[in-house]
Amino acid sequence: MRSPYWLFLVLGLLLAGLQHRLWVGTGSFAQAADLRQQIADQKAENERLFERNRVLDAEVLELKKGMETVEERARHELGMVKDGETLYQITQ
Repeated sequence: MRSPYWLFLVLGLLLAGLQHRLWVGTGSFAQAADLRQQIADQKAENERLFERNRVLDAEVLELKKGMETVEERARHELGMVKDGETLYQITQ
């Protein structure tokens, strides 16, 4: 009767090969976890960009709506004043 050791050896090597692929190879647990993290990061980035776009849309609508916003931006960002106004700048 032959010894079944070679059968155990072959089955053990097969199991080791499958385990290696499960833990390290393509489609492994590590790769799946990395992909889940990438998805979470991308969702957070999308949410941040969505919020920025929402703010920009509101700003565009307000700029289209009236001149008050245009005047406010001209005053604060460009330092403009109306005719007849005097600008006093206090430095500390």
